[in-house]
Amino acid sequence: MTAAVRMAVVVRRGDVIGYAGRWRTVEHVHTVQTASGGLSIVFTWQDGGSARVVAGEMLLLGRRPA
Repeated sequence: MTAAVRMAVVVRRGDVIGYAGRWRTVEHVHTVQTASGGLSIVFTWQDGGSARVVAGEMLLLGRRPA
């Protein structure tokens, strides 16, 4: 698998991202406003569980070889 970097705000369903030391496939993405008025992205993983990150955070995006 090769990798690139992408801002959290542009990750979409089906993308594979490196998170917490593992490659995870995104099942669902939605946004939430933080208490301080900022924007966070909530990812739900295909294999269960979820994570919240700041919208501008850079994430490692995996790409499967063609």
